[in-house]
Amino acid sequence: MSSLTTIQTASGRSASGGRLFGWLDAMPHPATVLEIAATHVAAARWGRGATHLSGFAAESIPDGAIVPSATQQNILDQDAVRSAIRGVLSRVPVHGEEVALLVPDAVIRVFILPFETFPRRADEARPLLRWRLKKSLPFDAEEAAISWMRQSGREGKIEIVAAVARQKITSEYESALEAEGMLAGVLQSSTLATLPLLEPNVATLLVRMSGRNLTTVIVRGDTLCVYRSTELGAETDVLKPQAVFDEVFPALAFYQDTWGGKVEQLRVAGFGVGEENLREMLGREIGCPAEALAASSKFSAEARSLVAQGLESLVGWQLNRGA
Repeated sequence: MSSLTTIQTASGRSASGGRLFGWLDAMPHPATVLEIAATHVAAARWGRGATHLSGFAAESIPDGAIVPSATQQNILDQDAVRSAIRGVLSRVPVHGEEVALLVPDAVIRVFILPFETFPRRADEARPLLRWRLKKSLPFDAEEAAISWMRQSGREGKIEIVAAVARQKITSEYESALEAEGMLAGVLQSSTLATLPLLEPNVATLLVRMSGRNLTTVIVRGDTLCVYRSTELGAETDVLKPQAVFDEVFPALAFYQDTWGGKVEQLRVAGFGVGEENLREMLGREIGCPAEALAASSKFSAEARSLVAQGLESLVGWQLNRGA
């Protein structure tokens, strides 16, 4: 995903002082990354590249403490979430700097928008995006924090990949971190942080479950072709494979109709004990190789261990940092 890791994106500062999004090429790029999910809080600090883990910690949080949403209050049990943040940061060396903060996919909407022309200046691009997204957002576009990047779309046309969140919601996560004495240097969704784990040279489908949210992504070379994130209303232990198929196959059909060709590789993450079976079923249906997310030889044993624990976004963030 080289374009996603080299293009400078526009980002603003929230009222609380944290940088919003910063996207995959974020500067600065904190060495410590902390994920706040519906089920857990986890943090890791890496040495140079994803080969040395300086520190790692994870703590579960009670059911219902966080209910991810793009519009409604997310953190319902402040004490439990802040206690988990405090616990993991006490065991991971931060050295006083800002951290990268990863939040649930449901918080951040991702759009792939075609344009005939698109301004280079951020002060011209941001109002254009607000206007373009006005009817697509479940909240007032003026409340949106927006980060974006430019990519080459079909037939060489301009496409803008925009990540959008309600500032009121992102502030909940930033404030929980600030209550423990830290700032969010970058704020990003967990699946966007995971994308550097994918192989860059083939059309790859990523099907990732986090809590009750399923995110389907298709990348081809340097291009993000499909991004679809849906609340399924069930945890992985009771989720039926057909519910996953019903989300994945429309994304595949769109990709094939729009881009031509077929998906060449399948990666699946976040489905717990049933993941291997689901991966094999999807692979047969799609007709492409299906492997574990950490199958690549570029991962260290430590990185594979985190991926196996469902913490792939912590590894993806570090791979993007310059591994």
